[in-house]
Amino acid sequence: MKKLYLNTYFICAMLGALLSITFSSQTFAATEITTGWVTNPQHPPVQVRLVLTGEKDTANHTVQGLLEVKLDKDWKTYWRSPGEGGVAPSINWDMSSNVESVDWQWPMPKRYEFLGVETLGYKHDVIFPLSIHVKEMNKPVFLAGKLTMSSCTSICVLTDYELALDFNPEKLSLSTDAMFLYNKGYSQVPKSSQAVTLDTVSYDKDKKAITVVATNKAGWVKPDVLIDGHNKAVKDTSFLAPNVTIKDQTLYAVLPVTSWFGTPKLVGEPLQVTIGDNNLAVEIPATATDTPVIVPSSNSNLLEIIGIALLGGLILNIMPCVLPVLGMKLSSVVSAKGLEKRQIRTQFIASAAGIITSFWLLAGFLALMKLSGQALGWGIQFQSPWFIGAMIAITALFGANMLGLFEIRLSSNTNTWMATKGDNSHLGHFIQGMFATLLATPCSAPFLGTAVAFALGASYVTLFAIFTALAIGMAAPWLLIALFPQLANALPKPGLWMDRVKTLFGLMMLATSIWLLSLMTSFYSAAVIWVIGLVIMLVILWLLGRKKGRKSVIITTAVLLLGVAGSLIVGSLTSNHWAKPLADDHHWETLNVDNIAKQVAEGKTVFVDVTAEWCITCKANKVGVLLQEPVYSALSAGNIELMRGDWTKPSDYVTGFLQSHGRFGVPFNIVYGPNAPQGIPLPVILTSDEVLNAIKKASK
Repeated sequence: MKKLYLNTYFICAMLGALLSITFSSQTFAATEITTGWVTNPQHPPVQVRLVLTGEKDTANHTVQGLLEVKLDKDWKTYWRSPGEGGVAPSINWDMSSNVESVDWQWPMPKRYEFLGVETLGYKHDVIFPLSIHVKEMNKPVFLAGKLTMSSCTSICVLTDYELALDFNPEKLSLSTDAMFLYNKGYSQVPKSSQAVTLDTVSYDKDKKAITVVATNKAGWVKPDVLIDGHNKAVKDTSFLAPNVTIKDQTLYAVLPVTSWFGTPKLVGEPLQVTIGDNNLAVEIPATATDTPVIVPSSNSNLLEIIGIALLGGLILNIMPCVLPVLGMKLSSVVSAKGLEKRQIRTQFIASAAGIITSFWLLAGFLALMKLSGQALGWGIQFQSPWFIGAMIAITALFGANMLGLFEIRLSSNTNTWMATKGDNSHLGHFIQGMFATLLATPCSAPFLGTAVAFALGASYVTLFAIFTALAIGMAAPWLLIALFPQLANALPKPGLWMDRVKTLFGLMMLATSIWLLSLMTSFYSAAVIWVIGLVIMLVILWLLGRKKGRKSVIITTAVLLLGVAGSLIVGSLTSNHWAKPLADDHHWETLNVDNIAKQVAEGKTVFVDVTAEWCITCKANKVGVLLQEPVYSALSAGNIELMRGDWTKPSDYVTGFLQSHGRFGVPFNIVYGPNAPQGIPLPVILTSDEVLNAIKKASK
């Protein structure tokens, strides 16, 4: 009997567990109804799912839901008005029962350009809020639809997805996870706003352009304007990227108009004007008129940006990443000693020309990437190990040449020909200028980010104009000496000191090579990289030892090593009196936009740091501010979440995050919180006060 009792108890326990699991599953299903992720086997890069939030309005016979779309890598889909190309997503709900209609809401899209064709749409993850209008709330609903979606990279694919849900509106219960997704998508949907008024929408058919005039009481930052409508004349028309002019609180946006069907007739047609800006997305109905609009000149804005670019380029000369190039700059001045003014002038003009040419090449490279729809950013060439490898070779050759390990000798005929044409070092100075620019790109400087962001978002002509201004700003020291050659002659007379200084500069260039070599550890095995570096350094030292007449190199190197060693010894003995060791870095989560919104919704403050191993300004911010008190303790507080985006290697996700905030380079720091859900961007060069103030403003 005892055995039978135990068996009966065991069977009852198992049945209870099974009933508990079944009940839990039914409860979960009742709180969140979803199709799960649906894919088309013929097009795996796209996933879609339909989700009900459980929120319902019995009086209005409405149930809330969402359509979530995940797109892999560079795949994108389109807005309700796709632009010059593409097909807007659509769903046919004809197979549904007990459904009156489904309202589809569209988040603010982004502009994409590929081979000169401009489109409007979304990448990565997009959430479309849905309002499902039910005929009878007390009866079951069968929601079934065929989603037809176009997704594109360099090719386009039109794919169908079958979606179906079966539910009873009266028995729905709220799902917090689904509501979070719904609110996330809804926050991106343009809405009406009392702060923004639409003053004029005027169409000029002769100029084939439509002008939008709007006022924002809070002012404008970097607005974008979209136009679409339901009528056929508007649907058959493409409204391209606007030329924006801002005067005080008033926005003037002139949008070029194109159509495959000739000149469109837009006067009197109802339109939807959508305006997006930092922390703002509004949609306002309007009717196009033919009333002339006088747009203020935008030259003042462009001139202001050019002035900022000149200042940013000039400041770039004193940023940490440009210090390795200091030896090359001073070497130019040293070698110019004793030359005629004309020769000094032409040498420094050649260096300035090298800087300007290098900036033009960068502008051309970015313009090509912009044309092909690729990621843009200041310093992105350091994301390529091939570029870093080339820079290692160049800096090592420069250093070896300055140390006298080899000399480039030309034939006597070539020397004679070059002597008749002028000083034979012009080409070297030109290359030196180009090289200085390339080594400067891992740094961001005050004003530089503003100018680059404006340039990359503007026309190609403006892009080259602003990069030219940046180049002139950086070349200003060379141009100054070219204008006043007597500055070079103010140095002491030539002597043995020049050889010693040249040796010092050569060692600085070799140190630059080592720094560049350290960047390669982000791409390849660190042990292999450092073994290769050690072998190269041993070969250089061996060659130095065999080179006759290189006693100055050995003496200078020995003095430097003794000086550094002595400084380290003295510093270690006295550090308790003047220095604090750096604290361990905080624990950083990987950048995740979804998690940012979730943490803020829970009342937390999120500090985001977008950085790269090759970015020296990032390192300076980290060592000088983030790891120092009082910022270190503030970031360690319990209500602070830390997220870091790594841009060392190409990352579409991090690039998209940067560009969503109008940034095209690193470092970028931004603070989110309950009082600042859209974020408070911080300046390029951080200070403790700015970080602490941003955290205070964003927190509850």
